[in-house]
Amino acid sequence: MPEVMQLGGMVLFGIAVGTGASFTGLGGGFLMVPLLLMLGHTTQKAVGTSFLAILVISVSALAAHNKLANVDYRAGLLLGAGGVIGAQVGARLVEHVSQAGFKRIFAGVLVGLACYLFFNTK
Repeated sequence: MPEVMQLGGMVLFGIAVGTGASFTGLGGGFLMVPLLLMLGHTTQKAVGTSFLAILVISVSALAAHNKLANVDYRAGLLLGAGGVIGAQVGARLVEHVSQAGFKRIFAGVLVGLACYLFFNTK
């Protein structure tokens, strides 16, 4: 029974993350990685698993935003091309960072983004 509850909880959490990701464009990894770490995954496994979930969510969100004509394909493909290179570098870098170090870096990025968004509203 606990495993069924955990699986159901993950699906419900996925619904919440999918809604938030489609609404904000943040992808959901900022929520999924901490959840997976709390569930006992290693840093590397949490990041990799999060990307699989984000792939599925992103395809769905792209379809929804495309129907609303909210997609700039040129900009998205250019950003994606650079992101492919960066993703290969990042996947290799995370292998050399301790779990504690990763948590600090991750938290720092989130706080930095939050401060930027909070103080740069127009």
